[in-house]
Amino acid sequence: MAPDLAPGPDRPPVADPAPTADTLPGLPVLSVVIPMRNEGPNVLPLITEIAASLDGVEHEVVCVDDGSSDDTAARLREAMARFPVVALRHARSCGQSAAVVSGVMAARGEWIATLDGDGQNDPADIPKLWARARAEASSGPILVAGHRVTRRDSGVKRVTSRIANRIRAALLGDATPDTGCGLKVFSRALFLDLPRFDHMHRYLPALVLRAGGRVVSEKVNHRPRLRGASKYGTLDRLIVSLSDLLGVIWQQRRWKRPIAERLPPG
Repeated sequence: MAPDLAPGPDRPPVADPAPTADTLPGLPVLSVVIPMRNEGPNVLPLITEIAASLDGVEHEVVCVDDGSSDDTAARLREAMARFPVVALRHARSCGQSAAVVSGVMAARGEWIATLDGDGQNDPADIPKLWARARAEASSGPILVAGHRVTRRDSGVKRVTSRIANRIRAALLGDATPDTGCGLKVFSRALFLDLPRFDHMHRYLPALVLRAGGRVVSEKVNHRPRLRGASKYGTLDRLIVSLSDLLGVIWQQRRWKRPIAERLPPG
């Protein structure tokens, strides 16, 4: 498991001691998990926005530096001195899903909100999704997925994403118009029951349904990338998506969720 980043600019990130999240004051009710890779310029602006959006809410921000080669680690140390931030670092890049898994496992909150580290998801939408999740929780496990109605990406990216969403929805029946949106809210317990594999973050709605939970969508804001560069290309994402899609279909067909009823005595 990835070690936490500890304050101390004179030491390399991977060799830092690993203070636990328990050293932070108070038990958060909400943990915001952010996977990051070479997002140094976005660290402080994004965490500052999260603090403003969750003012008055006992929360923590769990950032996972997925083997960055820029100053992401240094910027995370600055954030740790100013905000309730727990930072972890993968010694080498393991992918966005692995970063999300590391973050959720380190989180202390009952509820988890995830968002991308590029600043395109709007932290101001977190309270709305979290409120919906709590309101729906009485009916069973729930995942609230963000739906980027107005995408602020290139035309090619919007078109390929739209096609991929339609194919995925038709094959998986996950009832989610925008599964690629990084902004989602769910309970920590629900996530830890899901199967884990590379790129699983793109299929969370299907995995939650497979586990017997429910999925609802909320419209969210989407913003242009102002700092840094995208880590994904159109062709490479398409190739891995096709492979992953086949794997998730296999998982769905190889598992029938049991519904057990207690027999009455006598």
